[in-house]
Amino acid sequence: MAKKNGKRKRVRGNGEGCISQRKDGTWCAVVTVGRKPDGKLKQKFFYGKSRQEVAEKLTKALHELKQGTYIEPTAITVEKWLKTWLEEYKRPKLRATTYESYIIEARTHIIPAIGHIKLKDLRPEHLQHLYNEKLNSGLSARTVRYIHTIIHAALKQAVKNQLIIRNVAEATELPADNKKEAKALTPAEMDCFLNTLGNDRMRAAFITLLGTGLRRGELLALKWQNVNLKEGTVAVKESLAWIAKKGFVFQPPKTEKSRRIIPLPDDVVAELKRHKVRQAEERLKLGEAYQDNGLVFATELGTPIIPRNFERKYKALLKKAGLTGVKLHTLRHTYATRLLEAGENLKVVQELLGHSRISVTADIYSHVSPELKRTAVAKLNGMFSR
Repeated sequence: MAKKNGKRKRVRGNGEGCISQRKDGTWCAVVTVGRKPDGKLKQKFFYGKSRQEVAEKLTKALHELKQGTYIEPTAITVEKWLKTWLEEYKRPKLRATTYESYIIEARTHIIPAIGHIKLKDLRPEHLQHLYNEKLNSGLSARTVRYIHTIIHAALKQAVKNQLIIRNVAEATELPADNKKEAKALTPAEMDCFLNTLGNDRMRAAFITLLGTGLRRGELLALKWQNVNLKEGTVAVKESLAWIAKKGFVFQPPKTEKSRRIIPLPDDVVAELKRHKVRQAEERLKLGEAYQDNGLVFATELGTPIIPRNFERKYKALLKKAGLTGVKLHTLRHTYATRLLEAGENLKVVQELLGHSRISVTADIYSHVSPELKRTAVAKLNGMFSR
């Protein structure tokens, strides 16, 4: 009906709901989207400067209602949803260290940049700008991809919860993941490092790393009850981490494959035996002051070693050995590299390292394979001249 005597004009189009013109000249459309808990109709209003504008909005809503894809707009922001997702959906499932890293990335990189945007208004270009800015600021491609992983997972859950229609993170372009080649100590560097250990209290810890390929957290969580010196094996069942405001956290290994039994070289068994005697002497000397946690590698008081302090000890030994640019994880890479150089099967190395998939092992140690290939092909020398 047309506007008459200054009153609002209502016009109903075929199948488009109710459209009316307001006193100020703007247009309004209304459609029923469901019912409230009390049984009353729940209606959605659309506003615009022209009838065509609100009609388009209404048509879109009616189509989504018919297809079952309509989601009622919400004022929730990216920050609020991200915090809800982390607390309610991720905290119960993730390892403590992984959850902590998600929190840090969210607080440091995601929330300051896009936290204020309403979840329903988030667009691919918002995320693309965030990724580009972080990359240009000096963050590695790997870190930017990690940020994307968090955002993508949070938005995926938001789609499931019908807070948004689509996951806009899927429409972004990510930087290439240029993985650095895993560095290993050369035999000469390895000898230099071992000679530096001398009679250091933590000598057995670093030799165990080189002889087992354990991760730092796995080494520091290792307990005597999981070490069989007679059989020469260690069973990896826990990992130790230090989390701010929480302190020490003993958590499950990184993956299911990380739960493993590793045979020990004879030299490592001998070192662990000597270390056990030394630890017994420390316990006897301190008496009741000693806090026996059953740990293979502990402080002189028997308490767990803070991972950061273990890193500091390692760096001090490196400096003494005159080695630079060698991370603690390099000892793990050295273990794997020596095995592969000796011709060990890649699948066996995967199991020993506790990688979830053999492709992970192959990717990390692809630099070792060319030499192995040449050695393998060399076995064919002379075959064609016989």
